[in-house]
Amino acid sequence: MMIFLIQGATLGFAAAAQPGPFQTYLISRALDDGWRRALPVSLAPLISDGPIIVLVLVVLGQVPVWFQHLLQIVGGLFLLYLAFGALKSWREYETKVVTPGSVRMGVLKAAMVNILNPNPWLGWSLVMGPLLLKGWSEAPSHGLALLLGFYMTIILGAMIIVVIFSGAKNLGPRLVRPLIGISGIGLALLGIFQVWQGATARW
Repeated sequence: MMIFLIQGATLGFAAAAQPGPFQTYLISRALDDGWRRALPVSLAPLISDGPIIVLVLVVLGQVPVWFQHLLQIVGGLFLLYLAFGALKSWREYETKVVTPGSVRMGVLKAAMVNILNPNPWLGWSLVMGPLLLKGWSEAPSHGLALLLGFYMTIILGAMIIVVIFSGAKNLGPRLVRPLIGISGIGLALLGIFQVWQGATARW
């Protein structure tokens, strides 16, 4: 069981450490809203990965290539939408007011980032899915240990990202506002890249 726990933790650390749409969105929220409001966004994988896991395990290895490319394009467009919101916050930072519902919407948007990002789909299809099936076939506790190690690590990593970048808010709007703008540009570039990859790939 310990082997599966370690494998899950290692894969979770790799997923949390790799720059991507989810991490960029986390940084954007941390800079914009502070760690108290951004910290719940770290739990988004628990919401988004459920449908991914079920679908991938049901059709493991049978996801057509065109679906991956289509997912990239849709995900890229959604990232462009998030980039627009981040750049709007950058423009209106001096007068920005956070509404009570923004925390809930932040979690839902982060979950959408993950669902529309092909990386979790590919990761579960090629790595985590087969490992989970192997561990579960040996003993259900092995499969659960894999999931526990993976999600404990990825969520802890996301929380660390939030705390580190929200600390920049203490340095004042002169630093925070440009960082919000940079995160918006980062989201836009990731979105354009995903759309370009999906559109130029061989369908």
